Amino acid sequence: MTTLSRPPADPSAPRPPRIAGLKNWLLFGLQDSKGTHQGPGGVPTAHEKKHSWWQVMCLTGVDYFSTLGYQPAIAALAAGVISPLATLVLVAVTLLGALPVYRRVAGESHRGEGSIAMLERLMPRWGGKLLVLVLLGFAATDFMITMTLSAADATAHLIQNPMAPSWLQGQDVPVTLFLLAMLGAVFLRGFKEAIGVAVLIVAVYLALNVVVLSVSVFEVFTHPVAVDNWWQAISTSHGNPLLAVGFALLVFPKLALGLSGFETGVAVMPQIRGHAGDSEDHPAGRIAGTRKLLTTAALIMSSFLIVSSFTTVVLIPEQEFQPGGEANGRALAFLAHEHLGAGFGTIYDISTIAILWFAGASAMAGLLNLVPRYLPRYGMAPEWARAVRPLVLVFALVGFLITWLFDADVDAQGGAYATGVLVLMTSAAVAVTLSARRQRQRKRTAGFGAIAVVFIYTTVANIIERPEGIRIASVFILAIIVISLLSRVGRSFELHATRVHLDSAALEFMSDELDGPLRLIAHEPLRMSAEAYQQKLASATEVSHLPLDYRALFLEVVVDDSSDFETELLVRGITRHGYRILEVHGPVVPNTIASVLLHIRDVTGLMPHIYFRWTEGNPVTNLLRFLAFGEGEIAPVTREVLREAEPDVTRRPWVHVG
Repeated sequence: MTTLSRPPADPSAPRPPRIAGLKNWLLFGLQDSKGTHQGPGGVPTAHEKKHSWWQVMCLTGVDYFSTLGYQPAIAALAAGVISPLATLVLVAVTLLGALPVYRRVAGESHRGEGSIAMLERLMPRWGGKLLVLVLLGFAATDFMITMTLSAADATAHLIQNPMAPSWLQGQDVPVTLFLLAMLGAVFLRGFKEAIGVAVLIVAVYLALNVVVLSVSVFEVFTHPVAVDNWWQAISTSHGNPLLAVGFALLVFPKLALGLSGFETGVAVMPQIRGHAGDSEDHPAGRIAGTRKLLTTAALIMSSFLIVSSFTTVVLIPEQEFQPGGEANGRALAFLAHEHLGAGFGTIYDISTIAILWFAGASAMAGLLNLVPRYLPRYGMAPEWARAVRPLVLVFALVGFLITWLFDADVDAQGGAYATGVLVLMTSAAVAVTLSARRQRQRKRTAGFGAIAVVFIYTTVANIIERPEGIRIASVFILAIIVISLLSRVGRSFELHATRVHLDSAALEFMSDELDGPLRLIAHEPLRMSAEAYQQKLASATEVSHLPLDYRALFLEVVVDDSSDFETELLVRGITRHGYRILEVHGPVVPNTIASVLLHIRDVTGLMPHIYFRWTEGNPVTNLLRFLAFGEGEIAPVTREVLREAEPDVTRRPWVHVG
């Protein structure tokens, strides 16, 4: 499945100029504005192949399972000898916290929007938009750091392999940049057969891990002295077992990297094949498949984490986990080389490099799913942000910058990664808690509320322990908010309507004018008394010299949510106090009026004339009111929107002001 495949070319057709050709190549797929772009987040059309839940699990698993490449080493570095206990806490939070939350998210967000969309629905208007922008900042932190951290760890596995050429030593940044460039090249060319590749990579990687961990467990039981030394180290350093458990609870937030993958798991939902009777509004089969995906992935990962944390801390000397040590960031690879030889260890390294690199592909696809779904719809990104290739270039450049700033260091990026993951999980827990409360499910509200408290604690503890994570996330959030608001201002004079529909009464009102012009009087819906309509008609007749026998036709725009951008407009014909009125609900008055006028021109073939009165007040204040609340200086802004939408002045509806 792909949407980037090139259509057959006509050899006789003239080639476009180079600049035009480059633009067409970059913006290919721009028509895929409803999430039908390539990648795990894409929404397949009816004729496109969908997949079994276990196949899609491998697609999200390249992100989730790839953390085995560095999670045991990070756990040992953070928690020392009690890392197995801290990992048990992580597994408990995974199975009893994250899993129930995201099973609920799957049921309420089956189009792949994730927990962000749930909160967007719960918090409308500008507050909801701002919350979404903040969460997008954390999501960008999560996915971008997934790309750079995974590529950096893949580089570490490559360079530290005994068979790697000596000239690679110290070239961590160039190698990581090369891997990121290759990742971007895949998306620029087209993300084909992603699920098939993911199934192969995950199957090989998990099989090799089973071999490594089986041999490691055998080594543990054949060398009981190592276990005794580990237990003695716990007793010596912590004394009372309860103190060890308490310390494990305290250091658990440092292990939060092992929770990654759940948000991607719900993002890939549209790729799952459901039941024959499924509909897009009620895809019971797709939801059931996603829940199987989440549960199976969590059980597999939990099993691997428990065994790997125990065997690595028992079999690997503590100094090897420290920066510069051979097990730093690659504990299982160390065991593979140590107990199975350089040949098998090299095969394991290649498999680890492949899944870590492809984890970046999953993260890139997550970004390509989120940005076109929200920002262009809010008017907070340029139209080209719907296209895949320009976004790929932007994300690749950001990845290059992050890699350069952090010197391709896995440990240095761990705090930012954990912060992004934990904030998204916290938002999901809060979203399902509010959803359960709204549906008056008291037991579930209490349960999800307790989970939300755990995630809030974990997030706060992680931020206190590793404040660089929130600083990096703040940079992403600030950049997204500033760019989004500037884009919203820059696009404020565009037509916002995705579709305009006139009901039968509205068409009947305009049928009296057979020859044109079609005259409409703009009216504020806040003044709806009979006297207000009479005064507006008298004023328009006197100032604009309307015919004395003119049957008034008013146009009213009701502003519902001024934070919306793209909207579908329904124009209803109503009669109030004996006056004919075209009523339409929209986010911005001038843009809505312009859309309606152009649609009336196209439907009736008549040239509309709209009559305004000048707006009182300071022009700057009115401009700010327009940008924030969709009102303000209506007449000149309507004219400007029409001018930009219709360059031909002879086909442009007329604006009269008096």
